[in-house]
Amino acid sequence: MAHEGHDHHYDAEHDHHHGHDESAVATWVVTCSDSRSASTDEGGALAKKLLLAAGHSLVGSELVKDDAHEIAHALEHALAHGARCVVFTGGTGVGRRDVTVETLAPKFEKHLEGFGELFRALSFQQVGSAAWLSRATAGVVQGALVFVLPGSPKAVGLALEQLILPQLGHAVREMLR
Repeated sequence: MAHEGHDHHYDAEHDHHHGHDESAVATWVVTCSDSRSASTDEGGALAKKLLLAAGHSLVGSELVKDDAHEIAHALEHALAHGARCVVFTGGTGVGRRDVTVETLAPKFEKHLEGFGELFRALSFQQVGSAAWLSRATAGVVQGALVFVLPGSPKAVGLALEQLILPQLGHAVREMLR
């Protein structure tokens, strides 16, 4: 389903919460990569799997290039479809093409510094001093929590399992109060 260089997936069936679980959050996953395709996007696939397994709904996902315009458009798209949690993977390193943080952080109405700090602390236990090269971050944009993660499945799993999923329902409720 290629469209304007994006690989969109939108499933209207998952647009509404199933049952009466008020802790279920509408989520959207965006992979930012010049080299990954839908079939090789292990980090994005893992993010979707973990969010769904935790009982959240996936309202959509996209694969975009490491391009500020495409990344910003993906965030707008997620917000327009009612996502309350948008997980971006990729583009958080120090490479010339890594522009995810520069594109999204200026849009944050609130910066959640603790997320990046804890992610790097946990990451240090796994990868040692390479952890400081990660610029993983999070913030609030128009009533949605936005997480910016490295693209590796190991990093995605760490962030979701240890930081995001244990607090996601609570964090969204607090944000919307």
